[in-house]
Amino acid sequence: MPRPQLILASKSKRRIKLIPLFGFKYKIHPSNISEAILENETPTNHVARLSCEKVLSISKNYKNQNCIILGADTIVVLNKKIITKPTSKKDAIKILAILSEKKHSVFTGITLLNCKNKKLLTDVVKTKVKFRKLEKKEIIKYVATNSPMDKAGAYGIQDDYGAFFVESIQGCYYNVVGLPLQKIEQAIKEILK
Repeated sequence: MPRPQLILASKSKRRIKLIPLFGFKYKIHPSNISEAILENETPTNHVARLSCEKVLSISKNYKNQNCIILGADTIVVLNKKIITKPTSKKDAIKILAILSEKKHSVFTGITLLNCKNKKLLTDVVKTKVKFRKLEKKEIIKYVATNSPMDKAGAYGIQDDYGAFFVESIQGCYYNVVGLPLQKIEQAIKEILK
């Protein structure tokens, strides 16, 4: 049987950049689900639910096709509080000031669906990140670039100034980028069996 096509249910620039690494022909098909946090929802349940909803919301377009749909959702958690994408520049400044000198966790939920054999797999990866002390002027300068506006926790670890805020990391680096590559590769092998 030919290799399946990989369908990414996301419009995240960071995820789109990483998707070719899996070596599949791929297609980008963003889902438009609500990312609201439900009452009493834990970080693990939140990202697992959203990644699954992203996949299921577009799956009807690929019934019985030779493809795998991948959905992912990433959040930052500090003191059990979920920090999503900033709602404004003011919010981004506030978020970064709160994360200054603190250790936080990054959770990414991943869901994969094999449209041919109907196998569905959901998992959650957690990485701990510690920020150095951030000066207010560098936070303002970073927020002025607009880069933090589409990122959970208002920073990117990969290709912008946000990388300079990170003092240490425990766990998967690519999880912080938004796509835990090693975990996804294992999940792909699992649902192709």
